[in-house]
Amino acid sequence: MKKLFILLIILISFTACSFQPVPPIHSPVPIKSKPKPKTKAKPKPNLKSSVHTKAVKGVAFSPDGKMALSASVDKTVKLWATDTGYLIRTFVGHTRAVNAVAFSPDGKQALSVSDDYNINLWEIKTGRLIQTFYGHNGPINAIAFSPDGKTALSGSEDATAKLWSIKKGVAIKTLYGHSKPVLAVAFSPNGKYALAGSEDTTMKLWSIKTGKLLKTFKGHGEPVSAVAFSPDGKTVISGSLLNNRLKLWSIKTGILIKTFTGDSDWALSVSFSPNGKSVLSASFLKNEFKLWSVKTGQIIREFKGHTDWVNAVAFSPDGKTALSGSKDKTVKLWSVETGRLIRTFRVK
Repeated sequence: MKKLFILLIILISFTACSFQPVPPIHSPVPIKSKPKPKTKAKPKPNLKSSVHTKAVKGVAFSPDGKMALSASVDKTVKLWATDTGYLIRTFVGHTRAVNAVAFSPDGKQALSVSDDYNINLWEIKTGRLIQTFYGHNGPINAIAFSPDGKTALSGSEDATAKLWSIKKGVAIKTLYGHSKPVLAVAFSPNGKYALAGSEDTTMKLWSIKTGKLLKTFKGHGEPVSAVAFSPDGKTVISGSLLNNRLKLWSIKTGILIKTFTGDSDWALSVSFSPNGKSVLSASFLKNEFKLWSVKTGQIIREFKGHTDWVNAVAFSPDGKTALSGSKDKTVKLWSVETGRLIRTFRVK
């Protein structure tokens, strides 16, 4: 009996020592974490009041020379005052890189083309998007207004050039013949012919009236990246990638008149002077552009000041100044006579 009593005492003691009460079930108390330091959101660039933020692909003077347009990879077109270099307004509407831009002959409208496959028609005075032209099946590389301002000519990666009605915003004709992307286009001064340069290494000439292919110019052996008619419409200048030469052609015969020498750079853009005696060409390798004599085919002057390659050049209507646009994101105005940089366009 004594042993049973001792065993009972030991059992009670063991149970009392090992028993752990179950805590009540309740929601855990949240642990206060230290607040994260507030970070200021990066301000979005105000495209309506800033210089270009990416490469400039195209430039153009207004017919009176008082304004200039620039097209950029940053998806915008900008309007500048040439006498001050200050930004007037920004045209926003494209969704991809803008490759080229052109003023209408009366200076009241502008056309721009983009990698978004579209052509936009703008009102210069207000910056309003008037209309978008649809029809190409690839990025559009080049654009030109007809001399009378009623039609436009475009060149695309889809290997076609198209004629458009400005009033209706529709394609009038599709100009076939090239087998690779069309890189450059131009209207003849009399408005009767359309010219295009292509990655297929040729230039082609069509009748505006019929859309018929009239001539094919062969000789570069590499992509034809730039074309321009002389003011009298009798000749055309062409620039090429890779083979580093400008060429002058007869429109009447299609025969090569002259190959310009003294340069070993690619030509991304060309522009005839108003008097037809000289030509500007944009350079890829040397971050500059050049002035050439049409008579001799030799370099007259080099314009240095950009820090990356020059994509586009244009003569002013009076031939006294030149406009350039570069991968360095800038637009610059130059004296043709001296080669001196007049100003770099900027925000006031």
